[in-house]
Amino acid sequence: MASLSSAVRDATFVVVPAYNEGPALESVIHEVRAAFPNVVVVDDGSNDDTGAISRRCATYTLRHMINRGQGAAIQTGLEFALLRGAEYVVTFDADGQHRVEDIPRLLCPILNDECEITIGSRFLGEVTDLPASRRLVLRAAVLFTRVVNGVKLTDAHNGLRAFSRQAAQKIRIRQDRMAHASEIIDLIKNTGLPFREVPVRIRYTEYSLKKGQSAKGAFRIVFHYLVGRMVD
Repeated sequence: MASLSSAVRDATFVVVPAYNEGPALESVIHEVRAAFPNVVVVDDGSNDDTGAISRRCATYTLRHMINRGQGAAIQTGLEFALLRGAEYVVTFDADGQHRVEDIPRLLCPILNDECEITIGSRFLGEVTDLPASRRLVLRAAVLFTRVVNGVKLTDAHNGLRAFSRQAAQKIRIRQDRMAHASEIIDLIKNTGLPFREVPVRIRYTEYSLKKGQSAKGAFRIVFHYLVGRMVD
């Protein structure tokens, strides 16, 4: 893991949106808190033990009374982190697919003033255990992003991202559900802030694959995103 000062670790808030993630959440929180003390779990109206686990293990627990979607949970977490004085904000999935050792890799380009935003890319590094059907959906998302957003990325729907405080202040997610991933690319483009992709490794488990998007779900995301753009 890349070396970060204790001051940087203390100034970094890791936002973990969670909806019914009881089976994986405790280990995820412990893993992240071992390296970064400020872990913000946003319990998005879960009806399992997600909230209880978070209150026991996380630094901060926020709760939506109803399930609003991952986009809304991330926006809630971003706003809270900024209010608490975060200098850097990282978004981190609750299903165990992300690795805490990738967080310093995301932060280093920001710390070195090379960019304001970093986005994890599983396709810039080693890809293992990725089912062919999931790979096809992810590649289609990349093509969609290049055509519709005009942004060249290798991995358009990776939930592992890092923002400087300046960048986080300019991000206002309005797509409550999974279409937020495409909306964030729009927001990054519109802010004009420099960004870059960083190689990360995704851990594919039976649990995380069940939580991931199917082809049917991907079409629903596209629909919600396009409707949201028309409304804007």
